[in-house]
Amino acid sequence: MSKIYSCAEAQGREAGLRQATDAVKAGRLVVLPTDTVYGLGCDAFDNDAVANLLATKQRGRDMPVPVLVGSWDTIQGLVREFTPTAQTLVEAFWPGGLSIVVPEAPSLPWNLGDTRGTVMLRMPLQPVAIELLRQVGPMAVSSANISGQPAPTTVTEARDQLGRAVSVYLDGGEASVGEPSSIIDISGRTPKLLREGALSAERIGEVLGIDPQELR
Repeated sequence: MSKIYSCAEAQGREAGLRQATDAVKAGRLVVLPTDTVYGLGCDAFDNDAVANLLATKQRGRDMPVPVLVGSWDTIQGLVREFTPTAQTLVEAFWPGGLSIVVPEAPSLPWNLGDTRGTVMLRMPLQPVAIELLRQVGPMAVSSANISGQPAPTTVTEARDQLGRAVSVYLDGGEASVGEPSSIIDISGRTPKLLREGALSAERIGEVLGIDPQELR
């Protein structure tokens, strides 16, 4: 049976985080608030849980699940090389609304979908999400909606779509940004903006010293 935990006050937040931590470690799905939209998440290294996440969203392996982290340091153990470009983007935009596609570390025992040797990483600007991530480690997290439906900005919208498929819902209030993260791919020779969302091409280009048109 699934339950919503309000994180507005300390008691509910502590209870919710405890239950969410137990659920993630047991291989179950949870819904968590992020700064952009609500996310559906599980242990990134639990391949059965990731497969369940994709099935719950009715989404194929051709759309791999992103990974959320709780600190800057975590990224270094997940990537093949922590490049100067990656460092520049992390320092400028994390925590925040930028997802970064990078070559994954070859030895990681996860199965996030058809990643073709890359992983999409982000550190959200949301205290409840950060606290959970620091408890359980990297999480595979996608927007908490059925594929093709609107991404939820409240826990109620997420529950209406996902229902009992999720063990724990953490209510962190309405998502402050309300739209998905921007996605930049730095796995190739030049950075490419795959999705312009929470952050504009102009802002990202300014940080990288690149004409925004060259990112598109």
